[in-house]
Amino acid sequence: MKRRNFFWFSLLFLANCTAATSKGNNTKITSEKLRFSVTDTLTLEDLQRDYGALRTALEEILEKKVEFVPLGSYTAAAAALQLDQVDFVLTGPSEYVVMRARTNAVPVIALTRPNYYTVISVSANSGIKSVAELKGKKVAMWEVGSTSGHLGPTKMLMDAGLDPKSDVKILLLKGDGLPALRKGNVDAWGGSAVKYEKFLQDQGLSEKDLPLIAKGPLLPDDLFVANSKFDDNFIKDISSKLLANQDKLLTSLLSVEEGKYKGSRLISTVDSNYDMIREVYQAIGQGSFVQ
Repeated sequence: MKRRNFFWFSLLFLANCTAATSKGNNTKITSEKLRFSVTDTLTLEDLQRDYGALRTALEEILEKKVEFVPLGSYTAAAAALQLDQVDFVLTGPSEYVVMRARTNAVPVIALTRPNYYTVISVSANSGIKSVAELKGKKVAMWEVGSTSGHLGPTKMLMDAGLDPKSDVKILLLKGDGLPALRKGNVDAWGGSAVKYEKFLQDQGLSEKDLPLIAKGPLLPDDLFVANSKFDDNFIKDISSKLLANQDKLLTSLLSVEEGKYKGSRLISTVDSNYDMIREVYQAIGQGSFVQ
């Protein structure tokens, strides 16, 4: 998923949710309509363009009308769930742990991404051969809260024995990160393998020009989550129906940006699969977002 500035999230969430109250997991479904959104899609036009086929598939599989709910900002999903403005959300790992902490959102089923992992790249003439050698260096990343562009590479720094708050200088440059590395303005870049490969292709470069010093493991899956007001039987029913009809659902996602769901599968998931995200938030001093 596209990721968010979580410092702005804290202000947005407090402004919208201070009066909200949490609900128990005991509400049965009486409505024939499900309100649905995707956390990286801001407008109704975007939802219809990118996920119209998914909505049609969901309506056929679940035998319910599915209504798009544009969230208006990347950070509004948790507020919308807590205020009972949305029932069902397709989201990324970092957004999920925030939604879970604020609303007890229920993971329904995970959506794998076969190429969803992080890499760390350096300049060909840098002499840097390992992540541990980045101590004291400048490392470009995407933006705060990005699973593949911030949390993933930060975890790789941590695994190499580096403190992300003191041992390296992390610069959040979004799309300017790889150009900055190529110009020598930073010592390394950490981010999505897909973005790295696309940059090389677009610039006519090879891995020899910006060699990789590390490849991370697959990151936690994207997932469908449900409003915590729904009872356990409803969640199990949705999960089983999606699994039984996953070919139809996955076909509806093939046109989504950068082919990110090509080769994906639907699999069962549990909340503990996202503890890596929580660990990194703790390490960077933002644990309050996920507690």
